[in-house]
Amino acid sequence: MSRTRPIGNNAAHSPMSHGERRRLFIAVELPPNVLKTIEQVQSDLKRTIPGRGAKWVSPDSVHLTLKFLGDVPAQHIDTIIAGIQKAANGFSAFFLMMEGLGCFPNTRNPRVLWLGLTGNVRGLSALQASIEGQIAPMGYPTEDRAFHPHLTLARIARDARRDEIESIGKAAEHGLGTLGSWRVDGVSLMRSELSPTGSIYTREAIVLLDR
Repeated sequence: MSRTRPIGNNAAHSPMSHGERRRLFIAVELPPNVLKTIEQVQSDLKRTIPGRGAKWVSPDSVHLTLKFLGDVPAQHIDTIIAGIQKAANGFSAFFLMMEGLGCFPNTRNPRVLWLGLTGNVRGLSALQASIEGQIAPMGYPTEDRAFHPHLTLARIARDARRDEIESIGKAAEHGLGTLGSWRVDGVSLMRSELSPTGSIYTREAIVLLDR
């Protein structure tokens, strides 16, 4: 049976006033060793991609998004956490591996550079579908595009030169081997806050998977 783990001294999530709204999403958080590997991958790629065509995601901010919720009223948060917990019931912890590079929408006209995932992707997709089944009826519709698990490394700048864009696509086509694995043992409800230096992500609650 899935369990909700407290954060710090809080019972489930940080306190809110009734009229407050928070920008939330549901994700799998990454352990420090995986974030360190991502940092190294980005460092290697920066040496092959010229100029400032790519806006690199801070390694500490990389996560595996399962569902974006948007601005959520305070009174909905406990219901969403309960929905995640119900969705996670019966799912055991599993392993994922980082492997390969890719671009959205494609390598010829890249807008996002991402790190691919292998391992128990079928289990991950089933968990994501279960979350959709619980959360979408609450007023957070399923996206039109299919779920494509990935870790975002960089977004291409709007003013990127053509040679920069082409170098990013070529880097993705060159690919990467398997870079390491980690054990997925929980699903987190995350808060996103904008700051002058970029988005800041904070965990609201985590639902642990069965051991």
